[in-house]
Amino acid sequence: MKYKRQAESKTSFFSIGAKLVIIISALVLMSLGSITALVSYLVSQDLRVMAEANNFEINRRSALEAENAFANIQANTLVLVNLFHTENLNREASAKVFFEQNPHIAAFVFTNRDGETLFTNNSFFSSKELDETLAGNWYSRNTLRSRNASLQQNTTILLNEAPHFGLSLLTLVFSWQENSIAVLFSAENLIDSFGFGTNRSYLVNGEDDILIHSDFELMRTGVNVSNDGFIKNMRQSPQRNLQTLYQPQGTESGFPKNLINNIVKLLPQNLRQLLPGFSNENEAETSHFAAYTKLNIAGAVLITTIEYEKVFEGVIETTWRNIYLTAAVLSISIILIWFFAKTISTPIKLLASAARQIEGGVFEVYLKPKGKDEIGLLTASFQKMSGALGIFGKFTNKEIALLAMRGQIKPGGLPKHATIFFSDIRGFTQMSENFTKAFGNEASDKIVFWLNEYLTSMVECVEKTNGTIDKFIGDAVMAHWGTAATSGNPRQDALNCIISALMMRAAVHRMNKVRKAGDISNPIINIGCGINTGIVTAGQIGSDQRMEYTVIGDAVNLASRVESLNKPLGTDILISENTWRMVKNYIICEEMPPVTVKGKEKPIRLFAVINLASSIKGPKTLDQVRQLLGIKAPDMEKVNLDAKEEKFQITGRSG
Repeated sequence: MKYKRQAESKTSFFSIGAKLVIIISALVLMSLGSITALVSYLVSQDLRVMAEANNFEINRRSALEAENAFANIQANTLVLVNLFHTENLNREASAKVFFEQNPHIAAFVFTNRDGETLFTNNSFFSSKELDETLAGNWYSRNTLRSRNASLQQNTTILLNEAPHFGLSLLTLVFSWQENSIAVLFSAENLIDSFGFGTNRSYLVNGEDDILIHSDFELMRTGVNVSNDGFIKNMRQSPQRNLQTLYQPQGTESGFPKNLINNIVKLLPQNLRQLLPGFSNENEAETSHFAAYTKLNIAGAVLITTIEYEKVFEGVIETTWRNIYLTAAVLSISIILIWFFAKTISTPIKLLASAARQIEGGVFEVYLKPKGKDEIGLLTASFQKMSGALGIFGKFTNKEIALLAMRGQIKPGGLPKHATIFFSDIRGFTQMSENFTKAFGNEASDKIVFWLNEYLTSMVECVEKTNGTIDKFIGDAVMAHWGTAATSGNPRQDALNCIISALMMRAAVHRMNKVRKAGDISNPIINIGCGINTGIVTAGQIGSDQRMEYTVIGDAVNLASRVESLNKPLGTDILISENTWRMVKNYIICEEMPPVTVKGKEKPIRLFAVINLASSIKGPKTLDQVRQLLGIKAPDMEKVNLDAKEEKFQITGRSG
């Protein structure tokens, strides 16, 4: 039987493609990831240095600007106050000129031993749509008066007036000689200069009230920041100016942890909520680069900050772009690798499938090499090996080879209760001589072709009934059941052997229908089959160079001798008494004369198999069998069974 089929692919649990994808993905992630992390770290370090330097410089300049602004207000006011001591000076007119030159000053109060004098900038109040009576209320407040009264020489006070006026106004209170002066002025110019870019500057007085801030609401509500951790540390520090990284309580500093935290903050809100340990309170907390400068006036401090994530926002965005790029490169790489891996894994899977088929007994598989690389050469070599195995399987018993390969047949012999079968062609020697006479030098090819056609049918009959072909001895066939393979019990093995013999009878009968008597090129075939059941020794017999699986023992010899009795007894299938006792309820048979076989003390009983008991069609008597096969019934009284060899003798009919 030929076994040729396309090798089927079977996906392995962990394929080469998956391994390549994992390896290349790991390399891409390691390379691009490490480069991204390193670049982000180095750029972040540079940005931090630049941000700190820039923040500190902005703070320094803003502090200088604030000091100059306050100093100019104080100096300009002192010029006017000095003029007030000049005789015959019209103070109202001088104050009007002063306000024209200093339009950002809303009012001032001059206090000396003679009392208090309030001067109001009417233009300022009208331009801001403020009631001028607010100026009187401004100074008449007990708070301002008490502060003014407590002033000492060279002491200055800055106050936030936004809660009272609804505008960004400040009061500068200072002493001069035995006089005190309070100046109400607008801080809008300073607010504009403090709040540019990502850096934010704000001013607090000696009591840590916010005086100037880009967020006017903090000024209007009069927020005090004395409890802020950064303010506390600043007040305790002896340094006049300093640049530092301010961390709200509970946060951690350092790169890359701080950078990672800020990267998390750039994620969408729904994704951030999925992260462990994240809360809305954490989202509100942020770190700042903070610089401060303590002014030389009124204990005021100018503070300039920039949010930590603002500094690294560009780095973080670039990092995310790199991550997206890495993901894109990785995706493209995976796709390319997967298709490339297919060119490797698919042929290998086919080779693996072909190997499994060979292991299962299908020696001849079809593999078409693709490409001229190593895998293509391997596929071509495998295909040649498969063909060689197919040819080799025809020279040996394939089933036995498979069992031995799987370890199911061990070296040495084992006792088996088996049924042994022998068959040969009647008159084969004469047929060979006729072939030689008819075809001359071509006789060998002709007779081998003719014989192979016959043996192919016989082998199919054995294999279909779970038997094992042992060997071919010229035209003879030796087979056995219940040795290398069994149907479950010796009775069924014996019955299968008889069924195989009946199938052979039917196959020979079909072949003879297309043959003609006397045709020496395609002669009619008559066969004889001998069957015996018993204990045999089954195993691998031979040498280290050549071994075969066979059976030996007395039961084998008896089966061979039973086969040789078909011709003198005019039968085609003879079974021994041993076999008959096991299958007598399943077959129709006719007992032959007892025969004394050489080596046996007692005569053996033989039975001619006619048909299966369950068969409806076919012969029911031995005469019908002989008529079907064209076998002449012998005259048993004249038959000399010892004519050929002294192996047996007729002792008389039974019964």
